[in-house]
Amino acid sequence: MQTAISRWTPNDLFRQRFDRLFDQPVANFFETMRNGGEEVSNRGWLPPVDVRETDEGLTLFVELPGIKHEDVDITVEDRTLSVRGERKFAQDVERENYHRIERAYGTFTRTFTLPANVRTDEVKASFADGVLTIELPKAEESKPRKVAIK
Repeated sequence: MQTAISRWTPNDLFRQRFDRLFDQPVANFFETMRNGGEEVSNRGWLPPVDVRETDEGLTLFVELPGIKHEDVDITVEDRTLSVRGERKFAQDVERENYHRIERAYGTFTRTFTLPANVRTDEVKASFADGVLTIELPKAEESKPRKVAIK
């Protein structure tokens, strides 16, 4: 009786990695089909933030569409600015009536380390058209100033 000796080839490694690459997406596809053919978003979310710096200070623009300003908390502690909130799913609508839910719901937290030259005691915030604007003024001594030549 002869024993077969298996030989490893580079093609075997390629096939193994190729199969692994497609195993999870194919499984996800069949799970989606079992759920009626539609995918429902259940991922966590973080609102996008733009940060702008000027000579006067920093301004953060936080996109919060569909959120009321009462559902947002801003705290400054030491050199850390935190923005927390929640986007709530409408309670008066049954989820079963939806064919697709792509917007993310639930709580979020964004945390930013502030530079030492920010006046944390003078932070201001406003909310309009789904955008939270947070103004962080710089300390006077850190602002650029013109020096006169004598």
